[in-house]
Amino acid sequence: MSASALPPMAPAVPAHFQTFLAFDFGLKRTGVAVGNRMLRSATPQATIKAEGDARFAQVAERIKEWQPDALVVGIPYHPDGASHDNTRRAQRFARQLHGRHGLPVYEVDERYSTTEALAGGARDADAASACIILEQFLRNLP
Repeated sequence: MSASALPPMAPAVPAHFQTFLAFDFGLKRTGVAVGNRMLRSATPQATIKAEGDARFAQVAERIKEWQPDALVVGIPYHPDGASHDNTRRAQRFARQLHGRHGLPVYEVDERYSTTEALAGGARDADAASACIILEQFLRNLP
């Protein structure tokens, strides 16, 4: 994980944005977490085990349930910061979320989030990774 949760060109997060829904995108599974600015903590949600339109249908259900102010997507990079195929896939997922739901989407460098989740004994590494991603994002908010 990088020292900064927000990419260099990310817009400032408005202070009235309080609730966030985060995603740890994967080809077969997408971890989900919800959190808020006041507590700066996240709670894991059931991992989405679907692809394509089925994944987006489940994402829509979560957005309807939680009514977040914005979305957060973990973007994986190689240890040296280089991008790879999954980097581009996660960025595309982030763009699709914005296009489908019209909510602001913030990208977070999520290097090592799964390793950290597994080291912490997570039963659902995808949901735990989404929590790590969201809590990293929340810690970096003013």
